Amino acid sequence: MKKQLPILKTDEEAEDFVANSDLTEYDLSGFHRVRFEFQPKAERVNMRLPGSLLRAVKAKAKQAGMPYQRFIRQTLEAAVEPPPETRRQRSGS
Repeated sequence: MKKQLPILKTDEEAEDFVANSDLTEYDLSGFHRVRFEFQPKAERVNMRLPGSLLRAVKAKAKQAGMPYQRFIRQTLEAAVEPPPETRRQRSGS
């Protein structure tokens, strides 16, 4: 049975834990992928949606724990990015 992760209260505690621990000993099954947004957002989009669709998007965004505009942006990115196997082929993996 794998160890449970400790509760880390500061960035320093987290950095020390990651630097000095064997993470393969811990249960990481509850983790999920996080995307960081580094590109500047200079362009705007204005669109009309049915109220029911916007409410559904906002509900999904809340479920995902993020603002609805970020949720829409990530959904659009996922729709246009190549599938994972295509990315691996291109990078030479």
